[in-house]
Amino acid sequence: MKNETNYVYILECSDKTLYTGTTSNIEKRIREHNHTRTGAKYTRERRPVRLVYVETCSTLSIALKREAEIKKLSRTQKLLLIRNFR
Repeated sequence: MKNETNYVYILECSDKTLYTGTTSNIEKRIREHNHTRTGAKYTRERRPVRLVYVETCSTLSIALKREAEIKKLSRTQKLLLIRNFR
């Protein structure tokens, strides 16, 4: 089994809302969100999106747990996380 890097990311949508997800290929996933039907329904309706935050995780399990943690944050807390990332 291949050990691949996983990512937790936050996108800013065209309406300034935030979307959090996980992937093993960040560039491909952003393209999907912006250009294909395989992007999330939420982001398809709010294109274009731009990547504003990304974390690297060693396993999918860790990435999914971190995604759940981030999704529980308030918008203000997410914006602080993004600001500290830049």
